[in-house]
This record gives sequence, C-alpha cells and structure tokens, in this order.
Amino acid sequence: MELPEVDHFYGKFDWDQLLMDLGHAPVNDPISRVQTTPSHYAYLKISEGCDRDCAYCAIPISTGKHKSRPMDEILDEMRYLVAQGVKEFQVIAQELTYYGVDIYGAQKLPELIERMADIPGVEWIRLHYAYPLHFPFDLFRVMREKKNVCKYMDIALQHVSDHMLSKMHRHVNKQDTMKLIEQFRNEVPGIHLRTTLMVGFPGETEEDFEELKEFVKWAKFDRMGAFAYSHEAGTYSYTNYSDDVPQEVKQKRLDELMDIQQQISADISESKVGMVFKTIIDRREGDYYVGRTEFDSPEVDPEVLIPVSDGRLLRGKFYNIKIESADVFDLYGKRVK
Repeated sequence: MELPEVDHFYGKFDWDQLLMDLGHAPVNDPISRVQTTPSHYAYLKISEGCDRDCAYCAIPISTGKHKSRPMDEILDEMRYLVAQGVKEFQVIAQELTYYGVDIYGAQKLPELIERMADIPGVEWIRLHYAYPLHFPFDLFRVMREKKNVCKYMDIALQHVSDHMLSKMHRHVNKQDTMKLIEQFRNEVPGIHLRTTLMVGFPGETEEDFEELKEFVKWAKFDRMGAFAYSHEAGTYSYTNYSDDVPQEVKQKRLDELMDIQQQISADISESKVGMVFKTIIDRREGDYYVGRTEFDSPEVDPEVLIPVSDGRLLRGKFYNIKIESADVFDLYGKRVK
C-alpha cells in the first residue's frame, strides 16, 4: 500500500459513512453545516458534476453528470447562513450556467440569483465558474439591477485559438468568445472578469500561443490565472492525444503569458488610485487590516491593505476605503469617515 498511514478512503459523496466511522449519526438536514471560512462569508454550491465533455477535464469522471440542487433548498441554506452572520456568498459550481436544466428544463441561474439577492441580510453575491457556451444573458439584467450582486464573473475560457478550442472540445470559437466578453462589458459596466487559460495542450503550436497572447492583450482581463496542461489519466486527451509539448516549452509559455497579465493587472490596479470602494475586512496582519472590494474573491484576488494606525476596523464589517497607492497584487488605502 502506497499510503500506509491512511485508514480508509471515502468517495466524494460518502459523507454518511464518514460520519458513522467517526461515531456520529448521518445528518439528514440538507442546509445545516459547519463553516470553515471566516464567519462573514461562505461558499454556496448550487450544483455538482458537469455534462460538458472538455477533452482535458477529469471532473465528470470524479463527480459525475450535472445535478442541480432544488432552488428552494439553496435559498433555505442561504437564509440559514444569513442567520449565522454570513453577509457575503461565493456561489459556486463546476458549471454555473447549466443550473436548472436537469430539474426544471431550462437555465434558471438568473432567477436563482435574483431570488438570492432579495433575501434580507445578503450584502454580496459573487459568481464562480461559468461556461461561455449558451450563457444565460438575462443574468446581465440581474447584475445591473441588484446592487448586492457583485459585478464580477469567473468564466474559464482555456484558450482562444479555434484550432485549440476544437481539440479541447470546448464547442465555442474565437469570434463567439470575443463577442461574449464585449457583451459582458457593454451590458454590465464596470464588471471585473476573471478567467483561466491553459498552455501546452497537445498540438499547441507557436501560432496558437501567439494568438492566445494577443487575445490576452486585447481582453485585458481584470483577473487571470493560467496553468500548463497536465496529461490526466481517464480523460479524452489522455486516451487520444500525445502529450507532445515539452515541459520546458509549457513553462516558458506559462511564464510569458503571466508576464503579460502582470502588466495588465498593474495598470488596472493603478487606475483605482483615488477611488473609493466599499470594502469588507477579512483579518488583521501585522500593521494592516486586510479587506476586499466587490471585485475580489477570497484567496485568489487582490486585497486592500489599510494601516492599523488609521483606526480600529472590525472583521466582517464594511467600510468605505479610498485607494491611495497600488502594486501588482494589492491596493493600499485609508478609511473615508
């Protein structure tokens, strides 16, 4: 056995057996939970699994087909969390935009988010992991009309070259991708877009990579992550493609792409100097309170640092912060009283 210190392995959904092995009875209440995040924010999953067939992805193997949670159950969980003091919600799924199709016969994400926004005590709702194909455009209206729905969208695009998108089984093309980005920015002024891109997918040529670089320069994503392709057993890519881009080439392309994004991020941060943002305080670190704006998701996005000498700030509370300086990763500000 490779891991002799492991007593037992559990499947992703086998929590009843885990609880019983720990000496507890299974929990039948679908909404009660123990928070592992700070008390003022929570992650709220609206579905499991994915019906997409992206060539590189092992998620359908480990989680199965897309399964939406009933809307009333999600809303009840949100009310429960608000009663526990949660103000900010990261709404997550492997594929947000498909929400509702399996149980209601139609895309219901806009309706769900609109109903979430109407729950008293919900200050911020932030959306993670949308798919570009068949995007539910009524969500634009919800984001414009509901002030507590953050102007933020995490939508993984992976690539822009039609050659790569076809091999990846993404079922979108470059033209539609660029049109969607323009729609976001036209329909929801001020929106911050986060995306994830991949380099080194089997068959990626220098021309494909140059096209991706030019796309990043054009799109000027507010937030962007990237990673090098990994040949995952069980995926379509693993079975049907050769992992033919050398590791050193993958790393070189990754570094080059992130260098481009670093300058874009620096310019975006600098443009915020002098502006005032509603900011939630997460913690204190040394001589600074650390907070986030509506455009910043926990753990992955830039933070706002406010000197402790500026006065006492409370974790989980909102303050108006004027940005006084910026670097590539963080903003620095002072409270506006």
